[in-house]
Amino acid sequence: MAWFRRSEVVIAGILMLAMILIGLINPAFWGLDNLFSLLRSNVIIGIMALGVLLVMISGGIDVSFPAFAVAAMYLTVKAMIALGMDGVALPMAMATLMGMAFGCVNAVFVHNFRMIPLIVTLGTSGMVRGFLLGVVGTSMININAMPQSLLEFAKTDIISLSKPDGTTYGLTAMVLVYGGLALLMHLVLRYTMIGRSVYAYGGDAEAARRAGFNPAKTVFFVYAVAGALAGFAGLLHSGMIWLANPRDFVGLELDVIAAVVLGGASIFGGRGSVLGTMLGVFMLVMVKNSLIIMKVDTTWQRVAVGIIIIIATALTAWRDRRRQA
Repeated sequence: MAWFRRSEVVIAGILMLAMILIGLINPAFWGLDNLFSLLRSNVIIGIMALGVLLVMISGGIDVSFPAFAVAAMYLTVKAMIALGMDGVALPMAMATLMGMAFGCVNAVFVHNFRMIPLIVTLGTSGMVRGFLLGVVGTSMININAMPQSLLEFAKTDIISLSKPDGTTYGLTAMVLVYGGLALLMHLVLRYTMIGRSVYAYGGDAEAARRAGFNPAKTVFFVYAVAGALAGFAGLLHSGMIWLANPRDFVGLELDVIAAVVLGGASIFGGRGSVLGTMLGVFMLVMVKNSLIIMKVDTTWQRVAVGIIIIIATALTAWRDRRRQA
């Protein structure tokens, strides 16, 4: 029976009930085109959520990843156009390394200067966005100017189907990229020493240090990986929407943190799982998608996300206090 007490099982059960309820209200929810669209919407938020999960397990918080994502995306696309770069491997590596470098800046302030992670990431977020908009530029790069290799890569489908009216829809291959990164993150957290150090550091930093874990290595790993995932997701996002907008991702931190907390990660650190986070991402995306289908105004969608954060955080805090007691 202990299996039924796992957060992931509870979240999966709630998710299934929500899907059945939404399907009864709007049968169009179960259409393959809508389900494929849901999975597509999970990709970018999900990849970023993996990084935020890592930070939260370590006992920190990160609100700078949307700024890192947009900076890595816009600078890389600009470089691709200016240098006439072909292919996607090198640009993806560039965006990932750029995000990683930004994440290391967070780690320096959090570890070396013992600063509060929320304050640090708020500061670096403002600095990076300010530099991007004030120095690099504010003009959008539309589909006509976007690198074709990036667009072709992001347009790849696993399955392609046709509707009765002749229009086509498909399941993007980017879900495999998301799934691969999620599997890798799960393996790192569960079966490597650095993964164990993240859980130990989030549970009790001093106890982790006495047990032989290196706090500096742990903190730098956490923020560097979170930044790298943000940079990678940012460039992938521009290919998927055929646009590079330097003002993108504003307010996305609320959605991603909501998904991670909804997935069972503890706000106090030391607890969280990749599967729970993926379920939390899917639930959040599904709720927002359903509100759009029901033509609920965007303002009220933000209210719904805020309510989800409060309820999920309250339940997480209550669970952790019970376990401590």
